[in-house]
Amino acid sequence: MLADPHNEALFTADGGVNHGTALLWKRNLSSLSPPRQGIPKEKMTEDGALSRAKVLTIDTMNPAVRKVEYAVRGPIVQRAVELERELSEGVKKPFSEVIKANIGDAHAMGQQPITFFRQVMALCSYPELLNDDSFPEDAKGRARRILQSCGGNSMGAYSASQGLDSVRRDVARYIERRDGGVHCNPDNVYLTTGASDGIVTMLKLLVCGEGASRSGVMISIPQYPLYSAALAELDAVQINYYLNEERCWSLDISELQRALDQARGHCNPRALCIINPGNPTGQVQSRQCIEDVIRFAAKERLFLMADEVYQDNVYAEGCHFHSFKKVLFEMGPEYSNTVELASFHSTSKCYMGECGFRGGYMEVINMDEEVKAQLSKLVSVRLCPPVPGQALMDLVVNPPQPGEPSYPQFIKERTATLSALAEKAKLTEQVLNTVPGIRCNPVQGAMYSFPRITIPERAVREAQEKGQQPDMFYCMRMLEETGICLVPGSGFGQKDGTFHFRMTILPPADKLRILLNKVKEFHQRFTQQYS
Repeated sequence: MLADPHNEALFTADGGVNHGTALLWKRNLSSLSPPRQGIPKEKMTEDGALSRAKVLTIDTMNPAVRKVEYAVRGPIVQRAVELERELSEGVKKPFSEVIKANIGDAHAMGQQPITFFRQVMALCSYPELLNDDSFPEDAKGRARRILQSCGGNSMGAYSASQGLDSVRRDVARYIERRDGGVHCNPDNVYLTTGASDGIVTMLKLLVCGEGASRSGVMISIPQYPLYSAALAELDAVQINYYLNEERCWSLDISELQRALDQARGHCNPRALCIINPGNPTGQVQSRQCIEDVIRFAAKERLFLMADEVYQDNVYAEGCHFHSFKKVLFEMGPEYSNTVELASFHSTSKCYMGECGFRGGYMEVINMDEEVKAQLSKLVSVRLCPPVPGQALMDLVVNPPQPGEPSYPQFIKERTATLSALAEKAKLTEQVLNTVPGIRCNPVQGAMYSFPRITIPERAVREAQEKGQQPDMFYCMRMLEETGICLVPGSGFGQKDGTFHFRMTILPPADKLRILLNKVKEFHQRFTQQYS
């Protein structure tokens, strides 16, 4: 029984409130020292009951989190989900389905998984299948090897925080093959929960300081919103450098220098992030460009972060993927012994598209040994990356080899997937460039196009009256009228006065043609309405 200082009951026998006692309580409480900052105040409701305010409110939560935005899963996607539900409930719409071209989720868009990968994952998940003759022997051998690396021969056991040793060794061998024999130390490889986990982890290590000494991180504009979101959450300074749209989203060193010089007045620039092949812009940087970036990072003492998750997604004639590490070491000891680099890869993109497994790795080069110890401590806090994701990463870097039973089917499926993506990249560029008011650069790589759109001034004014960015207004109208879900360019950043949208090239070719034609028809209708 709760009682006041005079031993009078606050509550009556039938559960009601003794209002006289409640008043005494209130007086006694008011005589105590003022409440500590952050402790929610008690309120008296009309019936005399005490009601406490929420401990966590929009005003008391971490203000850095409030600044986080992630356009790829933002308001337009939430509306797309609502429209799907309305369609399922029989609500009439001008379309029969919602086509989500907003996110690089290959399997959700109909891409089929690689058979060998799924066979090995099934065997690892349910080892009794190792006795099943319907699985090829090389898949069984790979599954046994992975399971032997797991505690208790089970993917349900924790791994080492840095990841399974056998997988890190396989990643190191993969990097050496990819880079023409450049040595890779498995101790420099960290398995991650997708590439995003590694990127955020490195940013946590880099960010420090207050005021004018706060860490600044250079990111490309347009950018993948993971970067702006992570920097907002970490309360770091985002330094924008603009890709050159007129030159197929190329990277100009003069623009890097401009952005850096401007930023030094209000922060301490420490890192330079590169996405190659590009997201959302789909460009593939030349080897010369990568050399120039490395020289720039060395001269300006910047930590390089190379997001290379689309390294197999290169389609345009004359374009080739060059890893930052390979170029760094080919430039000689002046750079390979000094420039600090972290590079990232993932199971989610390329020909695999296995987003849901959340597998990835990062390799660190020239990292200070004391900082490396702190990195190991930091990754140990989250125990380990998902072991199934680690297992899948192992299959990506160590796929079936010539002479093994699964090799012919693996090569056939891999080639078919990448060829289809190349065809869809070309189709997207060709169709969009037939539309007056839409201009699409060649989709050289990755999985996206980022076309520039002309929005009539009347539509711009109406968007502003609604408190929306013009390209958000445009994309929301398209969603409501066609069922096509795209992401406005403002969610990725763009030069003032320009408007874009990002769309994936992942839908099956027949559905992609329908999508592109609907975009064409919508843009013509929208332009006519607001002209």
